[in-house]
Amino acid sequence: MIKTTRLFFAISFIGTAVFAQDVRNDIKVTPPAGQELTNKKGSEYKFTVIKNLDATAVQNQNMTGTCWSFSALSFFESELIRMGKGKEFNLAEMFVARKAYPLKADNFIRMHSHTNFGQGGGFPDAIWVLKNYGMVPEDVYTGKKDPKDQHNHTVVEEMLTGMVKAVADDSKNQKIDFDAVHASIEATCDAFLGKVPEKFDYKGKSYTPRSYADAMGIVADDYVFITSFTHHPFYSKFVLEVPDNWNWQDMYNVPLAEFREVMNYAIQNGFTIAWAADVSEKEFMYRDGLALATDKPFEQLSDEEKKSLAVKPQKQLNVTQELRQKAFDNYETQDDHGMHIVGSVKDQNGTIYYVVKNSWGSDLNECGGYFYASESYVLYKTTSLMLHKKGLPPAIAKKLNITQ
Repeated sequence: MIKTTRLFFAISFIGTAVFAQDVRNDIKVTPPAGQELTNKKGSEYKFTVIKNLDATAVQNQNMTGTCWSFSALSFFESELIRMGKGKEFNLAEMFVARKAYPLKADNFIRMHSHTNFGQGGGFPDAIWVLKNYGMVPEDVYTGKKDPKDQHNHTVVEEMLTGMVKAVADDSKNQKIDFDAVHASIEATCDAFLGKVPEKFDYKGKSYTPRSYADAMGIVADDYVFITSFTHHPFYSKFVLEVPDNWNWQDMYNVPLAEFREVMNYAIQNGFTIAWAADVSEKEFMYRDGLALATDKPFEQLSDEEKKSLAVKPQKQLNVTQELRQKAFDNYETQDDHGMHIVGSVKDQNGTIYYVVKNSWGSDLNECGGYFYASESYVLYKTTSLMLHKKGLPPAIAKKLNITQ
């Protein structure tokens, strides 16, 4: 998800708009099925809710490329609601990012700098941290020296990048003392992000990060990663070839029709989805509350047609397996951004859209930090999904040899 920070900088100066949905500070108020919504004032889009699932408040990654952590933890928070654990959870995104930096640094050095290092990452990183280090609440670890400050990892990334590149560049001429390197990385992370507490008290109980994660009841091994590409066999697992998949997590590969079935089945059965996708397209219009894949290339649209995209429902592209593959092969589809799918709607023409929770704050569009992504956009531009294995259609789980 390497372009997320750059894209966020570009839109972060958009003026404050009016909410289209009622969003409290603690949890999104989900409109019932059948309620009509729109993307912004003056728009002719009329969305009818098909399914809308509970989600916690929209957060802001600010000046960081940690969308993968924000979206993954938003997903876990919805999982806790689904599991009946309560709606008050606010997990610490920077705990996950803080624990991932040393892992990425170690991998970068051991790969002689021929891999990715930076703020970006993927949903597997959050699963790895949960499984190996646990979790903490936001109140316990903000990842900021002053809780009132915005998140900004520019300097810490520059420092860490300089350190790991220097070690990797010198690796042919000297023996690496990994203990010393690890200590330096940890000290740098502590200096900029704060030291992670080994023990903490929270709501009248004492925890470690491990015991807090265990008390939540989220089992890391219950979550699966799904994608759909033809350069690997279907119904097998392969390592998705995107730069931020630095830890070489493998994904289950299914045909596009079943990929669509997975998403719709999960949502209809109460499971939200962590969504990794390309958001660099001209028709990704976050400030207008929309992501579209129209049946006519953007470059061929007239100026008037371009203006109408955000206010008049558009015919969407018929996305095929071949079209999706071509876009991935020629780098049109990259792993830009992590988000959280929390429901579905349809417009007045019957076109399906997914309700997407973002992590750029709640005041950059009129949807309170959410937007509507057409089914065509999602089928076309998704790199991978993360969801609970029970959110898979049983027949597809069986094909993948996943025990539910």
